[in-house]
Amino acid sequence: MRTKPAGRGPSTTAALRGLAGLAGLVAVLEVLPHTGAVSADYLPPASEIGRTLGQLLTESTFWTALGDTVTGWGLGLAIAVVGGVVAGVVIGSVPVLRAVTASTIEFLRPIPSVALIPVAVLLYGTSLESTLLLVVYASFWQVLVQVLAGTQDVDPVADDTAHSYLLGRWGRVRYVLWPTALPYVMTGVRLAAAVALVLAITAELVIGSPGLGREIAVAQNSGAVSRVYALVLVTGLLGVAINLVARAVERRALHWHQSQRREG
Repeated sequence: MRTKPAGRGPSTTAALRGLAGLAGLVAVLEVLPHTGAVSADYLPPASEIGRTLGQLLTESTFWTALGDTVTGWGLGLAIAVVGGVVAGVVIGSVPVLRAVTASTIEFLRPIPSVALIPVAVLLYGTSLESTLLLVVYASFWQVLVQVLAGTQDVDPVADDTAHSYLLGRWGRVRYVLWPTALPYVMTGVRLAAAVALVLAITAELVIGSPGLGREIAVAQNSGAVSRVYALVLVTGLLGVAINLVARAVERRALHWHQSQRREG
C-alpha cells in the first residue's frame, strides 16, 4: 500500500509566505528609488540600507546603544510585570479593595505615557531613569488589567471547594486563583513586552536618553538617511525577536493549557 507523501505543515507554509512577502518588500524598496517615483535622498535603495546596516554592526557605539535599549526595556518590563502581578492578585482577591480602586485604575490607565515625558525630564533628565519611568508606567497597566480579568474568571465551584477543604488565603491563591489567572498573566506580559519596547525607543528619541532612539535622532539631524533606515530596521528586528521570545515563553508556561494544546 502506497503512503501519501507528507506535505508542508501550516506553520511551514505560513513561514514561506512570510518570507515571500518580505522578499517582495525588499525588491520594491530596491526598485522604487531607481524609478524616480521616490527620491533616493529620502528613500535609499534596499541595497544601500543593507550596506549601512553591515557597517553599523562593526561599530562599538551601535552595540552600546543596543545594550542601553535592551537594558531599559528589560528593567522596565521586569518592574512592571512584578508590580502588575502583585497588585493584580492582591486587588483581585479582595472584593472591597477592587471596588475601592476601580475608579482610580480607570482614571490613570488611559493617560498616555508620552504625556509624562516632561515629568520624566524634570525628575531624571536624560538618564536611564527617564526611560524606565515611561516604560514601567505604560507596561504596568497592560499586566494589571489582565491579572484583574484573570482573578474574575475563577470558577466559583473550585473556590467553594477550596473553602470546604479549609484552604487559607495563600492556598486558594496558589491552587485556585493562580492557575486560572496565569493565561491572562502571560497575555499581559506579551503585550507589555511590545509596549515596553515602543516606549523605550520613544523615550530615547524624544528625551535623548541613551539607546537606539537617540542614535536615530542623531542620524536624522546629521542627514544620514540610510543610517536612519538601518537603525529603524534594527528596532523592527528587535521587536520581532521580543515577540518570538514572548510567545515561546508563553507556550512553555502554558503547555498544560487547552489553548496551547489546540495550537499543537
